[in-house]
Amino acid sequence: MATKKDLKYFMRSKEPEIVTVPGPDTIRDEEGNILPLEIKVLSQAEITKINDMYRTRTIATDKKNNPLIYMGEVVWKTERDSARASRHMIVEALQFPDLKDKQLMEYYGCVDITEMPLKVFPKSDEYQHVSRMVMQALGLAAPANDGEDIEDAKN
Repeated sequence: MATKKDLKYFMRSKEPEIVTVPGPDTIRDEEGNILPLEIKVLSQAEITKINDMYRTRTIATDKKNNPLIYMGEVVWKTERDSARASRHMIVEALQFPDLKDKQLMEYYGCVDITEMPLKVFPKSDEYQHVSRMVMQALGLAAPANDGEDIEDAKN
């Protein structure tokens, strides 16, 4: 059977997908309802750009600070700050609450957006919940086995 070669199938919406999921059960409104999180599904290009921001390459050196050479080439050392990259992804993906909001950042005394997830969700269980929901929405983490995951929230 011949496959129809129509490129229209690859011309998908450029609008970002917004997913609504339950927030941490420790953050509730006046009526006791858990506040939902709104997460923008970042593109692979956005995720790669954020990861690249937290990667540094330097020339590897020996104990005397001389550059290491292997087969006539300089040896490079690559370091990654994956924790800060993850927090940056959380900030970029979260639409509600907007962790880049000037008033919210001033309230917490933050100038670096990567500090915001730790300030707004200071309890370990809150931060882990938000991080898991965002990473699942971005396709960077598998659903947890505790019954709470992105697919349940979408339905």
